[in-house]
Amino acid sequence: MANDLEHLIPVQCELGENPLWSVEESAFYWTDINGCCFYRYFPATGKQERFETGVHVGCFAFRRKGGLVMGAEDGLAFWDFHSKKVEFITHFDDIIPPSRFNDGKVDRQGRFWAGTMSDRPVNKLYRLDAAHRVTVMESGVSIANGTGWSPDDRIMYFTDSIAHFIYKYDFDKATGNLSHRQIFVKVPDELGVPDGLTVDAEGFVWSAVWNGWRVIRYAPDGSIEREVKMPVQCPSSVAFGGEKLDELYITSARSDLTPEQCQAQPMSGDIFRLKTGIKGIPEPFYEG
Repeated sequence: MANDLEHLIPVQCELGENPLWSVEESAFYWTDINGCCFYRYFPATGKQERFETGVHVGCFAFRRKGGLVMGAEDGLAFWDFHSKKVEFITHFDDIIPPSRFNDGKVDRQGRFWAGTMSDRPVNKLYRLDAAHRVTVMESGVSIANGTGWSPDDRIMYFTDSIAHFIYKYDFDKATGNLSHRQIFVKVPDELGVPDGLTVDAEGFVWSAVWNGWRVIRYAPDGSIEREVKMPVQCPSSVAFGGEKLDELYITSARSDLTPEQCQAQPMSGDIFRLKTGIKGIPEPFYEG
């Protein structure tokens, strides 16, 4: 498996995050949060595009009406590819820098989930429905991170990075409500910090481990099924893509590294691809 890891794009993001595959475009997207930009890459041709946002975009997802829905700085927003502008639909008064939106994802009913982060456990996980109504779904969070759903939509996974927990909830797909929070896994301090995640078609959870030099695949019972060793200290998130959705795209970061560490890890901030032989699940559209 280690031999199947490919160093794909030498882009050196400060904080590469939010990998996302477009089935319709056969294209791979990701954000550089600290760089205030996001990228689109077409594997078939090698074409790569950079879009300047002017704001720190923590997460985004595809919108059915076109463009993207985003969690950016202190609010939720849309991106229009024609105007190439971020258009905020809401700001939150209690999100004060350096707090900002971080990770997020769309559920299969078309609702956008996005959470915030700071150095204190005062952050929240928000749910944006198709009518643009916002509901707070979790609070007391340190760094809201990797989110995903089991293939049968009965379980939602959610990561609180500084707490080192990946939680699982009973998920009501009709209402979008959560209940019965349990600890899915607690990542030991010495292993690293759980970051972005995705769930494959077999119901296993792939989690990037910040400061851990690895990506871990967890079985539905929380046991470690495999570890993928990385040549960078801070892999940040994972997403399935490719023609058969059996390739794992991995983002990474260099924002927490010293100049000496960056020199020793020249691929930090780059994009990697892993041939897994396991299929992912297409990411849905936000319906609002």
